[in-house]
Formats: sequence, structure tokens, C-alpha cells
Amino acid sequence: MAQRVPEEAFEFYVGLGHLRSYQAVADQFGVSKRSVTRKAVEEDWAARVTELEASVRKKTNQVLEETLEEMNLRHLKVARFLQNKALEALRSMPITKAMEAVRTLEVSLRAERSARGEPEDDTASGVETVIRREYERWMTSEADQTTQEVSDAGNEEADDEQAGPVR
Repeated sequence: MAQRVPEEAFEFYVGLGHLRSYQAVADQFGVSKRSVTRKAVEEDWAARVTELEASVRKKTNQVLEETLEEMNLRHLKVARFLQNKALEALRSMPITKAMEAVRTLEVSLRAERSARGEPEDDTASGVETVIRREYERWMTSEADQTTQEVSDAGNEEADDEQAGPVR
């Protein structure tokens, strides 16, 4: 067996990845494992591999950060576009037909919050709920409101009577 380990042995060793071993290098180049081990110690293969892997991880993380940043910017642009379209639709539509635009606006606002890394607030009323409540308040006549208020007050008194005296 020839005992001379070629210069490209380190590149082969690195290329083995998780299957990396001195024996695999020895088998590839037809040399003894002892010769490979000696060369690996002389050239500090372990430290070089660690350094290369750290460098690759750093570059990979940098690319991933840039990719995430690009994605977030894209999502923000789409959310803003949808917001503008929804607001245009709200301006041009009668109130009875505006709910689709309101839904679009709500979805775009959630997308924008998400892209900015802000948590969604499930406890707050959505835009759609607020607009629907206001719409119903505006569209209900004063007579209906008065009738409803009297009815609600009567129900409260009945509930109080059923509960019994307060001690």
C-alpha cells in the first residue's frame, strides 16, 4: 500500500459530510489509516472542518435572514395594496354592499401586523364587527331603538324579580 496521502485528501474528507472518517479517506486513496491520521494531525483537519462548518453556517444564516426579510417586505407590500383597494371600494360602495371590502381590509391589516412581527389581538373587536355594529345602529330607526330599549329594560326588571330580594 502506498503511504503518501495526496493533497486533495482533505477536500475529500470534508466532502464526506456526516459519513466523514479517516478510514474512508484511506480506502479512497489506497493508503493506510495511520498515514491519513498522521496527515490529519499535522494539518489540523478537525479545526479546519470546524472553521469551515462555522463559516458555512454563518453564510447560510445570512441568506436565511435576507430571505425572511424579503418575504416580510413582500407581505407588507401586498397588505398595503389590499388596504388601499379595500379603502377605495369602501369609498365608492353603498354601505350595504361594503362588507366584502371590510373583510379584505381586515385580512390585510392582520397580514401587515403579522409581517411586522406583532401578535394578533384576538380579544379586540375586528374591523368587520365594529362596522357591522355601527351599520346596524345607524340603520335602525329611533322608534325601533326606543322599543328595543323599553323591551330590554322590562327584561332586566323581570330578571331582577326572579332573582329574589338582595340580602
